[in-house]
Formats: sequence, structure tokens, C-alpha cells
Amino acid sequence: MLSALLPLAALLSPALGVIQPLNTTIYGPYGHVPAVYPSPNTTGLGWEAGLIKAKAFLAELNVTEKAWMVTGTPGPCIGNIVAIPRLGFSGLCLQDGPLAIRAVDYASVFPAGVSAAASFDRALIKERGVLMGEEFKAKGAHVALGPVAGPLGRSAYAGRNWEGFSPDPYLTGVAMEETIIGMQSNGLQACAKHWVAYEQETQRNPTFTESGLVLQESVSSNLDDRTMHELYMWPFANAVKAGVASVMCSYNRINGSYACENSKSQNGLLKEELGFQGYIMSDWGGTHSGLASIEGGLDMNMPGGVGEYGMYDQPLSYFGANITSAINNGSLDISRLDDMILRVMTPYFALGQDQDYPTVDPSSAVLNTFSPIDTYVDEWVLNGTSSRDVRADHHILIRKLGAAATVLLKNVDNALPLKAPKSIAVFGNDASEDTQGYYNQVDWEYGTIAVGGGSGTGRLTYLTTPLEAIKTKAKADGALVQQFLNNTLIATSNLTDLLIPTMPDVCLVFLKTYAEEGADRTSLDTDWNGNEVVASVAAYCNNTVVITHSSGINNLPFSSHENVTAILAAHYPGQESGNAIVDILYGDVNPSAKLPYTIANSVDDYNGLPITAVNSTDPYAWNAEFTEKLEIDYRYFDSKNMSVLYEFGFGLSYTTFSVADLTITSLANSTVTSTPPVEAVAPGGNPALWDYLYSVTVNLTNTGSVAGAEVPQLYLTFPDSAPSTPPKQLRGFEKVSLNATASETVEFKLMRRDLSYWDIVAQDWIIPTGAFGVSVGFSSRDIKLTGSMTVV
Repeated sequence: MLSALLPLAALLSPALGVIQPLNTTIYGPYGHVPAVYPSPNTTGLGWEAGLIKAKAFLAELNVTEKAWMVTGTPGPCIGNIVAIPRLGFSGLCLQDGPLAIRAVDYASVFPAGVSAAASFDRALIKERGVLMGEEFKAKGAHVALGPVAGPLGRSAYAGRNWEGFSPDPYLTGVAMEETIIGMQSNGLQACAKHWVAYEQETQRNPTFTESGLVLQESVSSNLDDRTMHELYMWPFANAVKAGVASVMCSYNRINGSYACENSKSQNGLLKEELGFQGYIMSDWGGTHSGLASIEGGLDMNMPGGVGEYGMYDQPLSYFGANITSAINNGSLDISRLDDMILRVMTPYFALGQDQDYPTVDPSSAVLNTFSPIDTYVDEWVLNGTSSRDVRADHHILIRKLGAAATVLLKNVDNALPLKAPKSIAVFGNDASEDTQGYYNQVDWEYGTIAVGGGSGTGRLTYLTTPLEAIKTKAKADGALVQQFLNNTLIATSNLTDLLIPTMPDVCLVFLKTYAEEGADRTSLDTDWNGNEVVASVAAYCNNTVVITHSSGINNLPFSSHENVTAILAAHYPGQESGNAIVDILYGDVNPSAKLPYTIANSVDDYNGLPITAVNSTDPYAWNAEFTEKLEIDYRYFDSKNMSVLYEFGFGLSYTTFSVADLTITSLANSTVTSTPPVEAVAPGGNPALWDYLYSVTVNLTNTGSVAGAEVPQLYLTFPDSAPSTPPKQLRGFEKVSLNATASETVEFKLMRRDLSYWDIVAQDWIIPTGAFGVSVGFSSRDIKLTGSMTVV
């Protein structure tokens, strides 16, 4: 790597980026490091048999075929690599997204990533990945564009946080790893996205003048080296360790350089440091150069040339025929192109996609409005059964996970579970059916929200609404159900005038928050006057239960209202939304979910806000300075000693639990060194970072009267010798189901990586000297047991 030849001062710079024109103002306060060339070649480590097949395939390709093996074309899927019939290669079908195969029919819509994270259930997260993988494959998709670790969740307002999991990198890393293992167990390729530090939607793409010239470049995420490693790279390391086939680079710039041509992040960090063996594809329209992107580590340009003018006023493709020309005129070495193809084809063969893989469902071509069928009808042959129903019995897992992801935030005097109430009033425009069709909704005033919008959404074959499920449950009890679905009417009326003759036994208020790709949230309040709706209902009803369907963090000013007896955060639960919430409301399922983020006391308490405007005509003016460094979400609130409304990891139950007997045991066979042993890089980085060094055990007991599940959580406090480290960091969790009075020993294993911080001078992971604080409890602030250990 070129970086090895650079002056020491350059290597010690605490920032990431690449050489740019002499306009140092675009780098923010951190400076920059030089570029990393050449792009490392894949060794196929872990995919040895696949690499052998890929090399044989490569040997049969001519230059033109090679160029189009790495360039998207119009086709039946969201992304397409064209077939080479003479070699028996049927092409590649890339399909959205992180919670469902999107542009198809008769497929399931699973709970969103934020819901999966809220479950804190490794087994359910993995099973979600397995079933999603089954559906993608059965529809003929080779690559699923998910899961999501970027955005991580730096900002509470980011429009796509719900696609990912949590602002905690450890929790997101576990969810990435389990999801990828599950998806790829079917022979499907997963694509971890968006690499990297993609933390806002506003100005994610450049803006142009009417004549097509760049007016302002995409926002630049300006961050230091340690923050990159400990927050934003962390879950991608789990993804690479899990053997993810591909990684999607993001729209934003990173310290001034576009992510999809940033050689430091792609060549230096992802391929070299993390040992990534697969291919990097661009986000759709995220390629801004040809040779610079290729040499910078980009292996596949998506979507290539689509339509008459391409994406975002860009040329039809920076790759394609331009690659052929570059090879022919000597400006691109054939060895780099060959490695791009090996990276694309090795996981294809390693996962057995050359063996009896399902064909693309022809219905995909009709439903894929991104690439109209008349633009590629001559290049693609679609056969096989159309409109295949791939859902099987997946609704069972969807319902189970939807309930497991519903966080009980408040429950005064055991208002929940409901005890067969005879009179139920349902309020709110989130309770019922939509009015415009699940998939084509443009105005979400009416209808429950089960998923967000954009490429991360799903096409619902059916949706069980809360009102429908409540009526079904209430009918069995002979109960009266009244519904009031107009938020404006509810918020502005005296409810005694709405012909409710007597006080209902319970008033259920359903609120929602819509979020989508391409736009950041402008408010943390629930939509459609949600706060006013609750105020109106609670003024009338002394047993008001509030349920939110939301992309994530909401302002909850009604949390202290004496008539609001219970609050549930149900997130985006997918197609079984109503059944999942009824399972919790009536106690058929004991709530066990935990908040995968922090809810502050005030909207003014959050940090890491998106950059929403610039007062400059400088094309490089959009810069998001990550000056908070490691302090996002609970790490920030803890470091500032700020009170919060509901902390990270918080969630109530219908039973009670206790933990006791904290024990810490060394697992190391020899003295633990501060720096990791030097080992050959494997997928995930230095293998020594994944070695288990310590075991922490506790005894968990269900001290209540009903069965339920709890999530004991382990947090580490680093020694003072570790510079500027948050007070606590999640380093372990386990969901454990116990019958009443039952107990179980819970073990947390700590890896070297868990005990290390990234040293910008040593350019390595270092275990600090001194005593680590070990805390185990039921949230980041509900700590029950503490201990300490000195590692080195």
C-alpha cells in the first residue's frame, strides 16, 4: 500500500480522507491523510472454492464482457448485471431492501431494523434474516440490498435510522452479523450498507444548476480516525467477519472525498484493514468518477445507465464502455478490472448461485418502475412462474418479532395487560386501514404505519391493522369497540360530545411517525397533532394507553400525564402489526423489548444534529462536523451527566427480575498484551481482536408471578488511561426467557476488541492499563451489579 511509504507525520494524522485539490477548507477541523493505492486484490479467504471457479470464469471473458460485469444495466430488478449466455451465466439480480424484497408481489414485509434491534433477541434477528433470505432467493434475487449499519443513528432526526438498528455500534454489530449469517445461509448474497458515516439525508446528493453543472457537492461527514473505528466502522467489521458478500458505499463525502471514490475508506479500511474479500458497489447514483472511483476501490457501478439521462443528472455510466476504452488506451491496468470481477464472482460461486438458482420472477419486471421494461426487453429473457407466493408461514415469525420489539415504557398500577375490558375506545389515525393503497401511499393522514418509505420499504400483500385485531379480540370477550380516527376532530373536540355515553374501560390511542429515504425528520413529535390527540383523550379518559408506531425517537410530552397509564413504543412491526400489538396489550406475550436508543427529556437535549442549510455558494460548503466524536446517544447523555426520559436499554415487563452473583473469569491462556498479536488479516480484521479474553456471569431470576423474558446487559467503563472514552459502553446482552421463580446463569464473553480503543498514533487497537469497571443491569442506567477487572 502507498500509505506504508508516506512520512510518519502523515500516517499519524487523526483523520480519514484522500488527497483533494488545494481547498483545505473542505476537510473540517481534522486535516486529512493521503490516499491508499492500489486497491488490494482479493485472496478469496474463506471462499477458496468459489475463487477457483471465479478465476476459471474470468479466463473466458473478453474485455467488453469484463466491463459490463461491473456495470449495472436496465433490467427486471432494482440493479442488474447482464447475462452472458455463452458461459451459462444468467446475470445478477439485485433487489431492495433491508426488511423485505420490495419491488415484487406475494412477499412478506418483516419488522424494520429498529424493531429487530429493540427485541435484543439474537435468535429472532437471525431467524428474520433466514426467512428474508428464503424469500429473496425464491423470487430469483441474487443480492439483497441490506442489512443497514449506516446510518448508525448519530442524529435522532435522520430519516433512515429505522432501516438500521441502533446508534450503539455493539448492538448494531451483533444485529448485522446475525442478519447476514441468516440471509446467506440460503445461498443469497447480502449487501451491508451504507459505507460509511452516512448520517443524514439532507444534501446527500449534489445539487446542480439548470445547465447541469455542480452547484454544491454532497454533504461531507468530517470525522476523526478513532470515531471512525469505534463507532461507524465497528458494525461493518461484524458484517465482514460474518462473510458478507458485498458492501454498498454511501452518497456522502468523507472528509471531503466522495465515499465511492475514497481510497482510504475503501482500499485502506475496508479491504486492507478489515480484510473484506467481496465487492464494493455504489449506491444508486453515488458514483461521481470513472478511473478515480475504480482505483479508489469501487468494484461495481450501480445502477449504471438507466433511462435517457441516468441518475441525478449524471452521465449514463462512468463505467461500461469507458472501462473498455481505459483498458485499450492503457489508463487502467487489466489486473484491477480482473480483481473487480473476481470480487463479484467469488461469492456468487461460493454461495452456490451457479447451481439450480431460481430465475427472476417475471412479475418483478412489471412492478419495477425504476427500470421500465421497454428499456431492456431485448436483453433479458424472463421465464418461470410469475407472481410466486414466497411467504410460506413467515407471518408467524413476523408476529412474534413484532411483539418482541414492542417496548413497554410506562405501566401505572398494572394498567396492562388488559383484563377483558367490556368497553374499548380506539383513537387516532394510526389505528385503521389506509386510504390510498399500502404501497402507493403519498399522504399518510389515514392508516396505520407498519414500515417507512423509500428503498427500505416493502410491498404489503396484506396488513393486519390494530383496529382490526382489537375488534377480533374484543369480539371473543363480547366487548364494545368504538373508534375515532380523525386526529383533527379528536384534538379539537370535547370527547363527551363524540357520543361516548359512558367512560370506556380503556382508551387506546394510536400515534405514528413517518420517515423515509431522501428526507430527514423535521420534528420528533408524533405526526398529525399526536400530542394534542393524547391531551384531548387523557382529559376525558382516566385510563389512556398510548401506542406509537414510529421510525425511532419521539418526543413524549404526555409521559407524565396522570391519566396516561401506559405507553408502548411499537416501532415499525411489518404486516402483522395489529396482531403483534394485541398480543402485548392482552398479555398473550409478556413485553420484553428494550429501547435501542435514548429518549431525552427535551428535544433541545439531543446532539449530532443534521446540517440542514449552508450560507455559502462554495460548492464544498456542506460539512457535517462530527465534533461530538464518540459521544452519541446514551454515551453523550452519560458523559454530560444529563437526566433523560427513557434511557437506552430501558423496557418494562409484566413480571419482575433480579440478577445476582457477578463473576469475572479470565479465558486467556497466557498474559494478555496491550496490543493484539500480529496475525494475518482475515475477514473482520486481525483475528486476535475476536479472541475471547474474559467471561462474565450472573444469575438471573424471574421474581414475579408470570413467565417472561428479560435482557440483562453488560457495560464496560474503561480505565482512566484510555483517552476521552464515554463513561459506559455496551459490551454484552442476552435475552433469556424464564418461568415464574425460575433462574438461569447468563454468560457474557468479552473479546479483545470489546476491551480495546483505537489508538491513532499506534494505528492499532489497544487495551488500556488499569481497572475496567464491569456493570450489569437492565438498562444503561438501571445497573444492579458492579465489579472490576485489570486486564494488563
